[in-house]
Amino acid sequence: MAAPSATLTVRRAVRDLLKTAGPTKVAVAVSGGADSLALAAAAATLTDVTGLVVDHDLQADSARVAANTADQLRTLKIDTRVLKVEVGTKGGLEAAARAARYAALREAVPDGLILLGHTLDDQAETVLLGLGRGSGPRSIAGMRALDPPWGRPLLGIRRDVTEQACRELGLDPWRDPHNTDSRFTRVRLRHEVIPLMEEVLHGGVAEALARTAGQLRDDLEALDTLAADVRKAVIDEGTLLVAGLAEQPAAVQRRVLRGWLKDAGVRDLTDGHLRSVAALVGEWRGQGGVWLPGGFVARRRHGRLCVLPPGSAG
Repeated sequence: MAAPSATLTVRRAVRDLLKTAGPTKVAVAVSGGADSLALAAAAATLTDVTGLVVDHDLQADSARVAANTADQLRTLKIDTRVLKVEVGTKGGLEAAARAARYAALREAVPDGLILLGHTLDDQAETVLLGLGRGSGPRSIAGMRALDPPWGRPLLGIRRDVTEQACRELGLDPWRDPHNTDSRFTRVRLRHEVIPLMEEVLHGGVAEALARTAGQLRDDLEALDTLAADVRKAVIDEGTLLVAGLAEQPAAVQRRVLRGWLKDAGVRDLTDGHLRSVAALVGEWRGQGGVWLPGGFVARRRHGRLCVLPPGSAG
């Protein structure tokens, strides 16, 4: 007897991503919500998987929720582990919980592929967040389906499909109260902004945002490939040859500079930092160095850019 339609839709998406990823160990991160439960159930029919349930300890009954989720996974014959984490405060609750979760998942599975239950709806929200924050095309390009060690098979599937799949499979998803708490930006996007856009633009907004993300990812990959070739030509013994970089478009220049600075140990770069360093290439007036996070300084000398380490006399 054929599986019901929503279940098959989820299964096909998981099968396609696993085929692209190739042979590897597979784990599934499961919150207990419909998206990750449907994902785990589908993956378990296709390969051997490990279920990973993260207990963020942010709600009074979090241990019970994690245990119930693990029990449901075990009924699907999935070997399951509960990972308890301590959530910090850096960047706000959402960001801190995400950082703690990803670190715990990566520690639990140091090699192999970890499947995440992000759907097309999550992708649309990510694109809107990037637009609203002005955080650049890489943010607006959203999440990649395959970004090892992470795999997101459901980025082309709406949230209501995963909910239907759970009903078809007799699974009982957990409904996280945080998902209706208007203190969180994503919740307001989900329940207020996107529905209003759907009304004003007569539907199809989530799909259009996800489609835009895919188009941008294609463009970014082309620019990244071009920038990688330019880097090979303009970097010499750790310094950067200005003449070779100056002839490149601004988007390529910034990619080359970002990679070069990261290789030198500079972290937490902003668009402002990159534009200031780019000015040493395209707007050279004999100006001094550019101070960067961590105490590094980028300077131009004799037609080359160099990075001075923290504490250097310069």
